[in-house]
Amino acid sequence: MNVTDNPWKTLTSSVAYENNWLTIKHEEVITPAGTPGIYGVVSFKNKAVGVIPIDNEGNTYLVGQYRYPLEEYSWEIPEGGSPVGTDALESARRELQEETGLIANRWTQIARIHTSNSATDEEGFLYIAEDLQEGDQSPEETEDLQIKKVPLAEAVQMVMNGQITDSLSVCGLLMVARLKNL
Repeated sequence: MNVTDNPWKTLTSSVAYENNWLTIKHEEVITPAGTPGIYGVVSFKNKAVGVIPIDNEGNTYLVGQYRYPLEEYSWEIPEGGSPVGTDALESARRELQEETGLIANRWTQIARIHTSNSATDEEGFLYIAEDLQEGDQSPEETEDLQIKKVPLAEAVQMVMNGQITDSLSVCGLLMVARLKNL
């Protein structure tokens, strides 16, 4: 068997829970060791998109909000969902404007990531947004947001000292730090 071939065998698969955002499947499997087992798979109905906006002075914009599943406040890059089958860049543009009011004239995709590949098939896309213009913010009804403009190096330091823990934000900010030699 080739090492990239799937060593798992799915015996049964059933939907244990579903809502507008995700589906959770319970699967009976044969493991790579040949033993019976179970697996739970979370499938999201959106791709994740994250944006690192960078202004002409080298600042970025962070979004702060209370995250219900964590029961704690979180500082993050602007981010959101892109319905499967839609253009992730268009969704990133929308999320940046909704959450910060910013409009960017230059976009660079820097990554495609899997947010937690041991339990979910969620795919994420990260972008740098530059040549920024201010516009009107229009957050969703579930979002009570604070916006903080900080030097990019300070945002990277927030990752390094554990103040930013969101996976898209950590990945995006560290990649930008590497690309910008911070």
